[in-house]
Amino acid sequence: MILPILIAGFAAYLLGSLPFGVIVARAYGVNIFEVGSKNPGATNVRRSVGKRAGAIVLVLDILKGALATGLPLIVAWLIGPMDSAAGGWRCPFTGTVLFGADDLVGMQIAGLVGSVVGHSFSCFTRFRGGKGVATGAGAFVVLVPLTGLIVALVWVVSFYSFRYVSLASILGAAAVPVAAWLTREPLPIVVLGACVGGFVIMRHRENLGRLLKGTESKFARKPKPGTPPAA
Repeated sequence: MILPILIAGFAAYLLGSLPFGVIVARAYGVNIFEVGSKNPGATNVRRSVGKRAGAIVLVLDILKGALATGLPLIVAWLIGPMDSAAGGWRCPFTGTVLFGADDLVGMQIAGLVGSVVGHSFSCFTRFRGGKGVATGAGAFVVLVPLTGLIVALVWVVSFYSFRYVSLASILGAAAVPVAAWLTREPLPIVVLGACVGGFVIMRHRENLGRLLKGTESKFARKPKPGTPPAA
């Protein structure tokens, strides 16, 4: 049934399009498209607006990816147990089969893709947006939890080793299909991970260029209390 998958993808796109970076920055009197990297992602919000604002955007962007991917499961839970005879979930009012067990996975995948695309090309900001890292992370943790946690670990280790958010994001994106393969996810999930990971890397192409030139900004480590400033 293609209709439930299309509906899930469209709803996820709208959810992913919610420009939390723009909204939070505006609450602080900042047009995020005019400062820093001009990107509405959590990293630019943190650098341009403040640590608290960046943390809020990060959490909200993760949650919208998680919710978009988990929404089909929530709908199925609200409807009630699956009708095993019909092989799917029936509408409680009409008795019509709304979607089957196989459709549920397809709806989740559509939710993941829709939320990442919506975040990156928001219909509310003239199709400008972030790079899909936080939203994609939240979505993968819901769809394939072990794979998502491995990728999150890769991001954390990479960031604290090199202090570049962009490099950590690129390495995390590259790790998605590898982690999916290592955790023995079905081939379509591995391919999905490669496609979404490739999309995120493509969105970081300017950062990649700066990394190669040695001009990319990094997060400096905070000095320990009592440490004199560098000369």
